[in-house]
Amino acid sequence: MAIKTPEQYYQSLKELKPTAYILGEKVENPTEHPLIRHMTAAVAKTYEMENDPESKALLTTRSNLTGEDVSRFLSFYNSQQDLIDKVRMLKLLSQNIGGCYMRCTGMDAINAVGVETYNCDKKHGTEYWPKFQEFVKFMQKNDYVLFSGVTDVKGDRMLRPSQQSDPDMYLRVVDKNKDGIVVRGAKIHQTGSMCAHWALVVPTRNMQEDDKDYAVCFAVPNDAPGMTHVYGRGTLEAQPLQDCDLGNANYSKASPMVLFNDVFVPWDKVFLCGEYEYAGPMVINFGNYHRHSHGGCKCGVGDVYLGAAAVAAEYSGLSKVSHIRNKYAEMLKIVKAIYGCSIAASVEATETPSGIYAVDPVLSNTSKLYEGKDLAEVIRMMVEIAGGMTTDLPSDKDFENPEIGPLLKKYLKGIDGVDTMDRIKIFRLVEKLAFESRDIVSNIHGAGSPETHRMTILRNYDLNSSKKLAKKLAGIDS
Repeated sequence: MAIKTPEQYYQSLKELKPTAYILGEKVENPTEHPLIRHMTAAVAKTYEMENDPESKALLTTRSNLTGEDVSRFLSFYNSQQDLIDKVRMLKLLSQNIGGCYMRCTGMDAINAVGVETYNCDKKHGTEYWPKFQEFVKFMQKNDYVLFSGVTDVKGDRMLRPSQQSDPDMYLRVVDKNKDGIVVRGAKIHQTGSMCAHWALVVPTRNMQEDDKDYAVCFAVPNDAPGMTHVYGRGTLEAQPLQDCDLGNANYSKASPMVLFNDVFVPWDKVFLCGEYEYAGPMVINFGNYHRHSHGGCKCGVGDVYLGAAAVAAEYSGLSKVSHIRNKYAEMLKIVKAIYGCSIAASVEATETPSGIYAVDPVLSNTSKLYEGKDLAEVIRMMVEIAGGMTTDLPSDKDFENPEIGPLLKKYLKGIDGVDTMDRIKIFRLVEKLAFESRDIVSNIHGAGSPETHRMTILRNYDLNSSKKLAKKLAGIDS
């Protein structure tokens, strides 16, 4: 089974028994919880589109490992075209879902780990790359959802992992035996962990020799003993809890914290263990890939921002106002710059020794910096165009109330010919897009902090070459 259907995805989740806590309570079936089922719906949409004749060309690809058609979310980037198609796929998905679909981190981690396991084997004679390829084949054949465990809690940010007063502030190896390793620690901001089948855990930073216990990469099933998922709070939670309209076809996102309390990992699922010099490159590769991914998904969501603003203006009779149309142009400028930088990063990608292509880091990080700063301006303009009714509309239950519902529909009407509830739905969408904290913070900090993006740009750009150009044009010989 190389490509699952949505129904098969939902059935496969029932076979997992993850340990999960939501709002202080242990939940036996987390994917059926009101706060999680909208996440699984977003993931299920990706499976639906993998089987759709019009979208499967972008969502699936031919595996270089199995020779079969597999999900692009589980494939290696074997060419610049693969990277271009990835960005286009993410854009298409975001246009259809209006938010996160929680499979990008696993896709980007697969490629980052692939690059560095190959490099590590060449230097140390390890056998991580063959083992990792077998794991990827296993994931492809079952079309599983994979999330990547990257971000550690970090404790005192001025201290290295081995210098922390509590050694568990970064995930680490606490024991080894002939069968495998035992790990302890916590990963935070784990997008989609509660609706995935497997986790691929990678280091969160560069390491030195004293930090070698923290230089670990491995894969575990989502319900591994000792592994606990803790739901991370977000805004607008009252709506799904009350079974009210979420504003985007009932798709949502959550980024739990995942605790690893002495989790056993067999050696065939260990892909780095103590080779500290590959910890930093692994997470740097992941960051570049994931910032590249954001250029696709945030462009797709940006198209929805623009569309939601335009519909809200139309329903209020404002579609021909000149200053609103000027804002559309400004919104488009930013959204297409984000997308264009990621496409350019694909075109400028280079092949690594593993055969996996690495995106241009300057262009992928430039895309992310546009997102982190300027996408907020797109959201601001969307809210400005839509107006104040995005913030405090009555609930769905009020509209359904026989006594006050008809009056609400009377007074909240816009232009003739548009049903009041359609107008309410577009305001709900604007509310969700503008005020859902997880998405807004992800625009800024997703795939690393903005300062990391700036540092990566400078580290990978040859400033001296620019200085030479300027000196030459200025007539300076030195």
